[in-house]
Amino acid sequence: MLPWARYISTRIVSALITLLIITAILYAIVMMTPAETRAELYIPRGANLIHLTDQQLHQYIQHIIQVNGLDDPYPVQYGRWLVNLVQGQWGYSYNLSAYVLDYLLQRTPITAELTFYSLLFLIPFGLIGGAISGWNRNQPADFGYRIAAYTAMTFPPFILALVLLTIFYVGLHWFPPERLGTAAGMVFNSSSFVHYTGQVTIDGLLNGRADVSLDALRHLVLPVLTLSLVHWATLSRIVRASAIDELQKEYILAAKSRGLSDRVLLWRHLFPNVVAPALASSALSAAALLTGVFIVERIFNFHGISEIAVNGLLVVADAPAALGYTIYNVIVVLLIMFVMDILRAVVDPRARNEWTTL
Repeated sequence: MLPWARYISTRIVSALITLLIITAILYAIVMMTPAETRAELYIPRGANLIHLTDQQLHQYIQHIIQVNGLDDPYPVQYGRWLVNLVQGQWGYSYNLSAYVLDYLLQRTPITAELTFYSLLFLIPFGLIGGAISGWNRNQPADFGYRIAAYTAMTFPPFILALVLLTIFYVGLHWFPPERLGTAAGMVFNSSSFVHYTGQVTIDGLLNGRADVSLDALRHLVLPVLTLSLVHWATLSRIVRASAIDELQKEYILAAKSRGLSDRVLLWRHLFPNVVAPALASSALSAAALLTGVFIVERIFNFHGISEIAVNGLLVVADAPAALGYTIYNVIVVLLIMFVMDILRAVVDPRARNEWTTL
């Protein structure tokens, strides 16, 4: 097997093993709930059980337990659930009145759009800004950049969201909440509008309605800033520290002695060497964006995957919804980490050397 193929295969196997371990633990936690309690989740919403006696209700619950195998040993239940998971049968949530996987996939484009633009903001600005700040260490530009980063890190997301809404929506009327304005929403929900991807900014262009895309971008400004500012600050500080460390190394000093310009030194010599370590932080930031999107979606009224947490978990405990929501997040995070590992190997020659040592 070729070195690069061996490298990718190892990463895939590692991700699958991680997924198995996490799912086994999660299902074990669910199994701690008595079978009778879990059986109540299989009672259809609106079922009239008032007329049943205690004995009849007990028999009804026992029937549900038997039919669904809720009293089977853990390995049997976990294996059955895992097979269904692989086949795309993530269970039916009576709280949501929908199949869990269908419900998640229906709302994925909303969360994906918000996460994509957050990454589009934080990674380039974090990498470039951090490198420039480190290059200009202890100069006015560096002090200003550090103050901005420290300020961004002091605000919890929900506080930052309220501050931004107060200033830019209530005060200035620039960036409203929700996903679309009234006029653009009518166009997006009309029968003539084709939903190619489910993402408004892309589908608007594909439908020849740039006004809808621009309206969506305007509504994305505040949630994107709320979601990404703290991660931008973290990434920029890591890149700045890495840039300062690189400036002390011999190859930079040798390049300076050859009379290379600061621009060449920064972007051709220093920057490529600070990007590779920062990719690990970027992967963690991307994972944190997904797991932290719940607050932002609720505050700005974006009906993404957080809807399953609100509608399926907060009112009544819902095992299918809880497991589906958690597994969905785990799979996406593992995919992000896998992609970042591959990018790091492409960018960093030291990581590429791992291909020959595996």
